Amino acid sequence: MVAQDTSPTIETRDERLEWWRQAKFGMFVHWGIYSTVGGEYKGQKLPNSAEWMMARGKIPIAEYEKYAAQFNPTQFDATEFVGLAKQAGMKYLVITAKHHDGFAMFDSKANPFNVVDATPFGRDIMKELAEACQEQGLRFGFYYSQAQDWHHPGGFGNSWDKSIQRVSSDEYVMEKAVPEVKQLLTEYGPIGIFWWDTPRKMSRESFDALHSLTKLQPNVITNDRLGEDYRGDYKTFERQIPPHAPGEDDWEVCMPISGSWGYKKGDSDFKSTTTLVRNLIDIASKGGNYLLNVSPTGKGTLLPEAVERLQGVGQWMDVNSESIYGTSASPLPKLDWGRCTAKTVDGKTILYLHVFDWPSAGKLLVPGIQNEVQTARLLADGSTLTAKSTEDGVELTLPNEAPDDIASVIEMKIDGVLEVAVQLPTPDANGNLVLTADAGYIHNNEGSRQADIRFHSDIPHIGYWVDDQAWVEWNINIDQPGRYEVSATLSVEKEKTRLGFGIAGELKTVEMMSTGGYGNYVDRPLGTIDIDQSGQTSFRIKPDAGHWQPINLRSVTLKRVNESK
Repeated sequence: MVAQDTSPTIETRDERLEWWRQAKFGMFVHWGIYSTVGGEYKGQKLPNSAEWMMARGKIPIAEYEKYAAQFNPTQFDATEFVGLAKQAGMKYLVITAKHHDGFAMFDSKANPFNVVDATPFGRDIMKELAEACQEQGLRFGFYYSQAQDWHHPGGFGNSWDKSIQRVSSDEYVMEKAVPEVKQLLTEYGPIGIFWWDTPRKMSRESFDALHSLTKLQPNVITNDRLGEDYRGDYKTFERQIPPHAPGEDDWEVCMPISGSWGYKKGDSDFKSTTTLVRNLIDIASKGGNYLLNVSPTGKGTLLPEAVERLQGVGQWMDVNSESIYGTSASPLPKLDWGRCTAKTVDGKTILYLHVFDWPSAGKLLVPGIQNEVQTARLLADGSTLTAKSTEDGVELTLPNEAPDDIASVIEMKIDGVLEVAVQLPTPDANGNLVLTADAGYIHNNEGSRQADIRFHSDIPHIGYWVDDQAWVEWNINIDQPGRYEVSATLSVEKEKTRLGFGIAGELKTVEMMSTGGYGNYVDRPLGTIDIDQSGQTSFRIKPDAGHWQPINLRSVTLKRVNESK
């Protein structure tokens, strides 16, 4: 089945995405009644992020509901909160209207388990934030957990509360999710983003009922997490930055500022200001957006560490924001000293060189540029730099000291246009394409043990792949359509496992027998796939949920065996 488009209209996608492509930087907010106890249950520090405490603590619904009576964030000030995002240089804000615990952080008409009816606070937080964003010029968006709902008897995810009298997921969607999404898209002013999360196998009727609601806001954009066959307007990467530019699709990295998405007591794993700024630069240099999450406490404020980091990012952006806003991916080869972003203005190219490692010798080589350099200057103080063309590129003469310890930015104007072409893996002359583990992107399911890159004999593999909802993706370029034989280098511990493989939305299922242990790697054929069109596409490996035993995966090989007819 070909992936559907969740846009109100395909024709308006570029128009609707224009502001988002310019913005590059937004604030994500995870906030709920779990923040009253910082994710702790009966004195226990539960694993994973705090918003998963109900599941990780196996808290019965009746007991979890009592946390609502404790939720009274009297120090919350929407104007001040949005002002901090604006100060950091963020252009949009997305907040959890309903997370997996089923609690609505707005005045839900379909669900009395909400912030107005069930808490002493009694105020519609979403309404206050929507108004503050409009007043301060930030786009406003909602996160909504459309499939998982541990509070409703038809929602996915609650396997521990045996008091639940189960109903179908269709009943949950029609009774709760559809009315709530409709309310969010009609009663809170202009909505810039509707951010779905954790798709599950719902019926086509449920998917379509939710999908159709986005037409209530003709300018809204959506991510790709409604369901398998609903691609949305942009791709979502969680916690990790893709190792390579993912290609022509619009995409975003969401990442918490600390270890947990929601406020968690004892979470001191705050990323440094340097890391946050360089993450933003790295993502922008690959053509993406950065959605940085913060975690309000039960009082309604951010921890001082979060405030300090946001203000630090804002100080850097005050000087260098033009090197982020409205830029496109770098046209240059990999840079040892930093990253590059680009703009085209009046037929000319502007390159922004973000120097992480300032050269001690005072010379910086910008490789691969044969065009004439018109001007080069430091953004920090506007001082002019000398540029000299060489056989290897352009050599810039720099002052001895870096103007910024985090990232010093050089604006370089080039005569003519440089094509910004993302280099994706492409079959060789013999039609062979090898996709290694460390070149793929692992989509992990929050709340489960994370599959990640491990090593055996210094060779990378995807390991600790115990979650049957986690999957791996490679963005590739197909130069010739045709039939491809697919094989994998892997190891299987258990007797057998089943996985899906293929192009996005068209996966085949194959059963893999044990290889004799996790350290025993073999080459196994998976089957064949037909790729009907040339150009960019996505190759995926996904567990067959319910029939999955962990594997270690080193690589996948595609070999063209004939051209399509």
